[in-house]
Amino acid sequence: MTSREDTRYPESDDATIEAAVLRQLLALHPIQLTLDELLREIAGEDGDFALQDAIERAVRDLAAAGLANRRGDVVLPSRAALRCEQLLD
Repeated sequence: MTSREDTRYPESDDATIEAAVLRQLLALHPIQLTLDELLREIAGEDGDFALQDAIERAVRDLAAAGLANRRGDVVLPSRAALRCEQLLD
């Protein structure tokens, strides 16, 4: 049996998870996803606790950096993230 500490995603993986979350938000925009829907999109129906926790942290950190917005339980890419995507395409 593994403990939650054994399966926690290290900080080095946090940036990878943040990038995956942001890519998913941008790819699905303008579809509005709830946090639960986003978790299922990335982690699948049977996503382990550690991955779900990492995704929730990624959403929090992306919002703090101005790259995602939370409206209740809905998660959206910010205007800054959408503009950055336009410039990089």
